[in-house]
Amino acid sequence: MASTRRLAAILAADVAGYSRLMGADEEGTLAELKAIRGELSDPKVKEHRGRIVKTTGDGLLIEFASVVDAVRCAVEVQRAMAERNADVPLDRRIELRMGINLGDIIRDGRDIYGDGVNVAARLKALAEPGGICVSRVVRDQVRDKLGFSFEDMGEQQVKNIARPVRVHRVLLSTQTGPSKPVVGVATKPSLALPDKPSIAVLPFQNMSGDPEQEYFADGMVEEIITALSRIRWLFVIARNSSFTYKGQAIDVKQVGRELGVRYVLEGSVRKGGGRVRITAQLIEGETGAHLWADRFDGLLEDVFDLQDKVASSVAGVIEPALQAAEIRRSAARPTNDLTAYDLYLRAIGPIRSGERGKERYLQGLDLLREAIKLDPRYGPALACAAFHHSVLHVTGWSSEPDANRLEGLDLAHRALTVASNEPMVLSQVARVLGYFGEDLPAAIALMDRAIELNPSFALGWQWSGWLRLWAGQPDVGIGHFETSMRLNPLDGRADPYLGIGMGHLFARRFEDAAASLLLSLQKGPSWVPTYRFLASCYAHLGRLDEAHETVRRLRILTTEVVPSATHWRNPEHRELFLSGLRMAAGEVT
Repeated sequence: MASTRRLAAILAADVAGYSRLMGADEEGTLAELKAIRGELSDPKVKEHRGRIVKTTGDGLLIEFASVVDAVRCAVEVQRAMAERNADVPLDRRIELRMGINLGDIIRDGRDIYGDGVNVAARLKALAEPGGICVSRVVRDQVRDKLGFSFEDMGEQQVKNIARPVRVHRVLLSTQTGPSKPVVGVATKPSLALPDKPSIAVLPFQNMSGDPEQEYFADGMVEEIITALSRIRWLFVIARNSSFTYKGQAIDVKQVGRELGVRYVLEGSVRKGGGRVRITAQLIEGETGAHLWADRFDGLLEDVFDLQDKVASSVAGVIEPALQAAEIRRSAARPTNDLTAYDLYLRAIGPIRSGERGKERYLQGLDLLREAIKLDPRYGPALACAAFHHSVLHVTGWSSEPDANRLEGLDLAHRALTVASNEPMVLSQVARVLGYFGEDLPAAIALMDRAIELNPSFALGWQWSGWLRLWAGQPDVGIGHFETSMRLNPLDGRADPYLGIGMGHLFARRFEDAAASLLLSLQKGPSWVPTYRFLASCYAHLGRLDEAHETVRRLRILTTEVVPSATHWRNPEHRELFLSGLRMAAGEVT
């Protein structure tokens, strides 16, 4: 059948919280969905002369010749669903989200395509559970024909649609008596987002069927809120506000609007025997996109210890996940509208993702200088710029190493004066001061202070590992790198493996060192220090051909094959490293 183009009203619908419902009771959820379609939605669609185009698990796509029929059908279905859910427990309710658009579509066989369909799907995603969102053209067509009111949600930028869409929420009154609730109305006003990343941790659902486990679920959330509050660059909603949603079937996008946060963390707790499983997922409030999800299993023998471990793990993973999300958000902003924060994120973005070449650091330093020009007291940019100078110095990528050292130290001290209680700044400054040869015990004290302020700070533990290696404590350093990896197990960067490899080399465990250094090289193939230590390690193992080949590859990246290495304070460790490297380089022409 040839494709045809025409104007149609499109209704897109899905089930709010479908994955959660299926996880709790797959058979019961499927049976109830089948009953809803057979008893309610399909008959209503037929009554209002609609055509079900397709079903997609929890979703429906329906077309109508009349936009009035489409809206009337949607309203009647949602009202009937509210009645149906009146006596159903909140965590078992099936609630629909609907979006309606009037637009040009292409019909190809039974299916339909086009922007008209895509906008309806995006409107559905903006609706809260039990609610309906419509485009402006739909509102204009039906406002004088149907007895419904609409709330203007303003222009919304939606995924894969070039122009903003003006969105209106249908205000559905389900009143058959004075005590019935209003469905589809935001009961709280939207709040403006703060000027830094923001998150709300919602009460975790107790999936155990045991009311006595409520204390554990609530305590779990309180521990996570406390752990996240230690991340100074993150705005965390207080427990009293987030717990107002306890026991409610919620839509995270509505929560984001009502609490004025960009990100929402939700989860559940399920107990069985003496074990407990905790699941958590991080969601972007504006789009509903899932950024991270994981589960944690443990014994209930010591609930407080388990709560501490899970809270620490969640906070450790969420910090880099949120920073990655912020970096993506900043990258999408117009270049003529960048703040110091945006410039900082653009500087660290490629490096955080593992791009470690010389040009990346030079470009990053330029961006950081722009950020500091905009805000001379912006601690993270000052500390990060100091760190960039230390990188250019250690890799031999600088033509003026002494100037790098002086500027790096100056930036580090400036950062310390304006952000002395910020864990990220403290740890980065400590690493720079330790590398550039200032008082190493003082640098370690700064690093310990950063970790005390935020024990879940994975990157802080990693940088602490470097200081311990420089201080001649290889096994302590290895332990700190391993802690960093436990806190952020999804971090695919090379640094922890490099640090562990260096620690094994200084402890003369050369085989272990080579294995870890090779793994680091796979993850960061352009990082100069890795080649230096691998070449030294091969030489000490007597694998001189491999040592020479490693130096050949090193020379492609830098002209400084054998560095001064003065930041390695233990003379025996420094000579062990340099003697192997000289041996590896000595026969290379």
